[in-house]
Amino acid sequence: MKLTAEIICVGTELLLGDIVNTNAEYISRALAAIGVDVFYQEVVGDNAERLRGVVSQALSRSDIIITSGGLGPTYDDLTKETVADIMGLSLVRDADTEAAILEFFRKRGIKMTDNNMKQALVPEGCRVLKNSCGTAPGICIENKDKTVVLLPGPPRELTALLDEQVIPLLRAKSPGRVLLSKNINVYGMGESAVEDALRELMLGSANPTLAPYAKDGEVLLRVTASAQTEQAAENMVDDMIQSVRGIIGDYIYGIDCGSLQNALVTKLRRLGKTVSTAESCTGGLVSKRITEISGASEVFGCGICSYSCETKEKVLGVRRETLEKYTAVSAQTAAEMAEGVRRLSGSDIAVSVTGYAGPTGGTPEDPVGTVYIGVATEHSVRAERHTFGRNAAEREYVRYLAASAAISAAIKALDE
Repeated sequence: MKLTAEIICVGTELLLGDIVNTNAEYISRALAAIGVDVFYQEVVGDNAERLRGVVSQALSRSDIIITSGGLGPTYDDLTKETVADIMGLSLVRDADTEAAILEFFRKRGIKMTDNNMKQALVPEGCRVLKNSCGTAPGICIENKDKTVVLLPGPPRELTALLDEQVIPLLRAKSPGRVLLSKNINVYGMGESAVEDALRELMLGSANPTLAPYAKDGEVLLRVTASAQTEQAAENMVDDMIQSVRGIIGDYIYGIDCGSLQNALVTKLRRLGKTVSTAESCTGGLVSKRITEISGASEVFGCGICSYSCETKEKVLGVRRETLEKYTAVSAQTAAEMAEGVRRLSGSDIAVSVTGYAGPTGGTPEDPVGTVYIGVATEHSVRAERHTFGRNAAEREYVRYLAASAAISAAIKALDE
């Protein structure tokens, strides 16, 4: 029988949104890689009664329970005590952990407070998982057909314990099936349109599965297969990806590439090409997104933030008559901006952005949300009109989508 797991993340700071819960994502991916299904995830505050309820429910329905957080030295760190009580186990002092805590403070020349020794208490009969990155050890309790793993909350400590000790332990318990996923990155097609085009493929396949996830201006399709070996699962996933390409291939910009900007930089480096940008309403966002990718220095020529008409004219060479006749927000201006920055930089491809991000501005013909994207290459110069956002309050949303459209235009120019 396939094992099921449940993840419980403990910490009031998670409920308040003070920190992002990256631990659940990391644990889920690690379990999926060894074929363990995660059916439930919970976040609970530092409250013994509520934690008791969540853990008790998890024990009633899941084979493996993994918790994160609540193993520290302070009064509100309650995970270990609560779980031990539920499972009828007393807490005992672990000599190795106590010695490790004393050494931790001695090496750093820090005076240790008495409450730190709370971390040396562990449930009787448990497996203690040595924490090489902190003072709170991980704990594994195996009780009949249940396995409960308690991990510290700091991500650096949790990931090390999970990768080095927990996953090898759980892999030995799993029935040997592998769960493998790949992501198909889609741009230029909305989630509903993607679902409509792929509906029969989604409904007709149980293994591998195909599921859409909406992102800002994009769609991510996750293909997941379960098989006896990693190679078999990968073959199944790749076959599904080919089927998807046959239907919406024109809108796919990468597989597991993470982002449009990563796909662009990767492709530029592979082809030995360069790109430059000229931006108005995005104010440098296109350049920022490109240069946040490692290796961008090899392929990024320059970025010019030409917010004013004067800069468009004097720096980029946009003709005054173009600005006066068509305005700064027009296909003609976008094309000349792209042509100008390509001429200045000598790059292979140049993209430009000009538009009305809002909340003010716009015209009856080109309301707020209207953006023109220019593209210049050795062979052609062109511009396209886009409309983003649904109301005048979505300035940052319009700017982000405009930057995405510019990056996508550069990718398409490379493909041509």
